[in-house]
Amino acid sequence: MQPFELPEFYMPYPARLNPNLERAREHSKAWAYAMDMIDVPQHGTKIWDEHDFDSHDYALLCAYTHPDTSGPDLDLVTDWYVWVFYFDDHFLELFKRTGDLAGAREYLDRLAAFMPVTGEVTGTPTNPVESGLADLWARTVPAHSPDWRRRFAESTKNLLDESLWELANINEGRVANPIEYIEMRRKVGGAPWSANLIEHAVGAEVPASIAASRPMRVLRDTFADGVHLRNDLFSYEREVLDEGELSNGVLVLERFLDLTTQQAAEAVNDLLTSRLHQFEHTALAEVPPLLASHGVDAAGVAAYVKGLQDWQSGGHEWHLRSSRYMNGRASVLSGPSGLGTSAARIGASMLATLPQRARAFRHVPYEHVGVRPRPALYMPYPLRLSPHLDASREHVVTWARSVGILAEGVWTERDLRDIDLPLCAAGIHPAASADELDVSSMWLTWGTYGDDYYPRRFGADLAGARASNERLKQLMPVEGPAALVPASALERGLLDAWQRTAGPLSASARRTFAAAIEHMLDAWLWELDNHRLNRIPDPVDYLEMRRQTFGSDLTLSLARLAHDSLPAKVLRTRPVQSLENAAMDYAALLNDVYSYRKEIEFEGELHNAVLVVRSFLGVGTDRAFEVVVDLMTARMKQFEHVLAEELPALLASLDGPVRAALEAYVGGFTDWMAGILNWHEHCRRYSDAALRYPAPRFGPSGLGTSAARLARLR
Repeated sequence: MQPFELPEFYMPYPARLNPNLERAREHSKAWAYAMDMIDVPQHGTKIWDEHDFDSHDYALLCAYTHPDTSGPDLDLVTDWYVWVFYFDDHFLELFKRTGDLAGAREYLDRLAAFMPVTGEVTGTPTNPVESGLADLWARTVPAHSPDWRRRFAESTKNLLDESLWELANINEGRVANPIEYIEMRRKVGGAPWSANLIEHAVGAEVPASIAASRPMRVLRDTFADGVHLRNDLFSYEREVLDEGELSNGVLVLERFLDLTTQQAAEAVNDLLTSRLHQFEHTALAEVPPLLASHGVDAAGVAAYVKGLQDWQSGGHEWHLRSSRYMNGRASVLSGPSGLGTSAARIGASMLATLPQRARAFRHVPYEHVGVRPRPALYMPYPLRLSPHLDASREHVVTWARSVGILAEGVWTERDLRDIDLPLCAAGIHPAASADELDVSSMWLTWGTYGDDYYPRRFGADLAGARASNERLKQLMPVEGPAALVPASALERGLLDAWQRTAGPLSASARRTFAAAIEHMLDAWLWELDNHRLNRIPDPVDYLEMRRQTFGSDLTLSLARLAHDSLPAKVLRTRPVQSLENAAMDYAALLNDVYSYRKEIEFEGELHNAVLVVRSFLGVGTDRAFEVVVDLMTARMKQFEHVLAEELPALLASLDGPVRAALEAYVGGFTDWMAGILNWHEHCRRYSDAALRYPAPRFGPSGLGTSAARLARLR
């Protein structure tokens, strides 16, 4: 008996079948035999027999997901998928079922020799996974640019290496929290790797100039999340009940939200639908301006986007047919099945998910919230405060006045003192010198002022906000003087803070710091655009953008500046990335809890996690607060887990000076979180008295909207 009934899936694109299917079936079986993947035991265990291979039908998967690819390219792509599924089952039998973490590390470390970004393969294969990778790498990579090779090597390495994360969780009996799961599933699940292969299959590489941009990143991430969440629904029975796997989205939501398995499956499907809606929104609203601004040929990118769509619809059709997955009742739930029938399901699919899509646009701003009790928040780290706090409070007022922040009608001196950003700086940098604390206070003041200034100054004027961003970016030169003369308080404040900070930095550190500020500026545009549409963000997109809109990248970059000697490869390791993201999410969600009334009742804000959860889950405010606080706690406990269980191995692998720098950098995260909590508890920005008669920010305008603005004052 199935553990749940498959939900009604949102699938707006028809699946099409490549006419070269039979050729790919014949070729891929011959290739799998040649690589010893079929009927050849591995350490006494047979991974696949011929019946397994035929019933899984990876050629059908590739024929559905790459319907327009030529015969030779379909053969190659199918071989890649045979290899990746064989790796998954090979790793399962040899390491996941046995819990052999040390053996798994050694096994994965060897694979790097078979996928060089430049040069020839240097390893000698000792098993079918290594043989297959060496063969495929030589057949695929030479035809591509260095940028594509780098991206493909990284995504291949991620899907291999992060299998250790799954294995460690199995050994510990640990189920990830939802945010951690989405992040890690993208790596271990392989969909970003699939997106790279789509570029090969359609003959159009994503240009290097835009590959790292937000629109292209969101397309990749939403594609990946759609693929993985769909797979989680179909594979729950096999993975969780048979293999003892703990990395499955249904199980994650079942545990985190305390749901039945059926309820969790429905929630995963809702998230899958939301991610596909986000894909469509990004492709239609964000990609065209990106292409225009970079002068990129639209045809190649359009082919890539279409390839991502084909993969979604084709992958769904394959899941309905492969013996690898739970699909016994899928045809009943999803309508007619068989070749040529997927289009018949599209209309019903779109109608069924229309209420979820519409819900994101129905929020009425300035709803009454009232005074709410503060929830108990988990904070295991003590607060430390700089002894220079009082002096920095006076300094930041003098500085703000000197650059004009108190003269533009957004903040008064009382506002600035009530916000008390030096208190935040004193907590997150308790060991700073007096001058260092002043600079930190200035950056926090500048960023918070900009966050208040943009919606009030620009509203729905995205063109004006974009022009402002471009001017601000020119005030952060890596070399030489700024390219223009500042003309506003925001510009003068940025230039002054930049000059005080950038002087002693290396050119590389300046670029990294400037990039963090640019990300925050671009995130402000994202918020303005959502307001223009009255659109509550998709929950995953919200959480990931919140790290930027909250200024987490900016403040953590300030911490990194004190440890400029840390190699970039160390900062990119999974333990460090996990610690950074967990800390950023804790702080951003903390801000949403404290600012809920201010933002929802007095500002007409849409970007608050409590509101996002309310909208997505369709629950009341009290339950939404509980979910957000539980997410905060889960992220903090993940932080503690990584600190105790994962970081020590990384530290042991580093030499003395780098190890000491990393210990100091990571130790600063605890001050950062404790300091931000203390600031929220003691500043007056969110108090009832400060909220009674605020200056209007970004609110409704036009006939009939004055009542909404008056209601917030009652």
